[in-house]
Amino acid sequence: MTSKCQSSDVLPQNLTAGTMTWEKNVSKSSQDRTGNGASCGSVSVFFPIVMMITGMVGNSLAMLLVSSAYRKKENKRKKSFLLCIGSLALTDLFGQLLTSPIVISVYRADLKWKRVDPSGTLCAFFGVCMTTFGLCPLFLASAMAIERALAITAPHWYSHYMKTSVTKQVLVIIWCLVLIFALLPIAGVGQYTLQWPGSWCFISTGDKDITGNTFFATTFAVLGIFSLLVTLSCNVMTIRALVTRCKTKPSSTQSSKQWERLTTETVIQLMGIMCVLLTCWSPLLVLMLKMISTHTSSHQCSSAAVSLSPQDLQMDCNFFLTAIRLASLNQILDPWVYLLLREILLRKFCQVASAVSKCSLDVQKETQSPLDALNKKAIQNDNVHKQSLNMGNSNLNGGQEEQ
Repeated sequence: MTSKCQSSDVLPQNLTAGTMTWEKNVSKSSQDRTGNGASCGSVSVFFPIVMMITGMVGNSLAMLLVSSAYRKKENKRKKSFLLCIGSLALTDLFGQLLTSPIVISVYRADLKWKRVDPSGTLCAFFGVCMTTFGLCPLFLASAMAIERALAITAPHWYSHYMKTSVTKQVLVIIWCLVLIFALLPIAGVGQYTLQWPGSWCFISTGDKDITGNTFFATTFAVLGIFSLLVTLSCNVMTIRALVTRCKTKPSSTQSSKQWERLTTETVIQLMGIMCVLLTCWSPLLVLMLKMISTHTSSHQCSSAAVSLSPQDLQMDCNFFLTAIRLASLNQILDPWVYLLLREILLRKFCQVASAVSKCSLDVQKETQSPLDALNKKAIQNDNVHKQSLNMGNSNLNGGQEEQ
């Protein structure tokens, strides 16, 4: 959610000759800060504004669709899944509403956090929001994956025990546990620090001297990876069960054709979900574990510590910034992958596949039609020839009788 516009108070002041390439690539605009600082800030603020508006539109639209579908009586069996999707959209929407305005304000202040937050309390609030609205979507995605797997692999158990009240309790438990975990640094376990380039706050991964900091950062990364593994495992289990059931059904009936269509749509959607989750979250979680093991943190990019290992820290800071952008992008993609794309693109995909299949059948018929015509013509000629022979024989027999 940030750009390459930097302010003088967040860039290293003792860059050596080996780090001049980094300064040229990452903070080119800061070299002429005195002349065009305002324009740099006005350009960079465009990106978080676009991401906030896009996410708000997608999540709001998803919530409206879920709300209208939830009130329909024919969707009684889908209420648990609709509750999970609505909760995910609501969580992503609140995450954007609480964090994006802060980022935009910091950009408007030329990436000088102290202008917006002199006391430092806003940094802790931002860190709590990042942790809460980062882990919650991951756990909600796991809950939906488990719900789908149970509905497909154990339908009788699911219909008997999986009630909407149970789903609501699970959602409340997820929110409460994640919020309690995110508040641990406020209680003294771990720490939220300002991260490079100075536009956001997150878990510190390099301050091993702070009480519980390594434990808190490692737990966040492990919980995120665990939720990804649960989601992937359950989705693979669901795909396997759907394909197996689709193969066992006879292909001639109308219900089997409808089941094949629904299976195709669901498999495409689940594969899209897995690709989006892996792309958006695995870089951040893996990089966090790496930085924890090396006791480095993104906020060290703006301090004198950068001179200790400039190239390694440069790479970690650039990757960390890219990884957090990808994780933020997940809030925008969630409603489209889980709901909106299923209603729009999946039906189009199936229509295109059906059209391609029909076209191939038509081509096959066209290639076979000349041969069929020749065969029919030969058969007709044989019939005419036989009829003429029969008529000749009858005439011959009649002449003999007259004689």
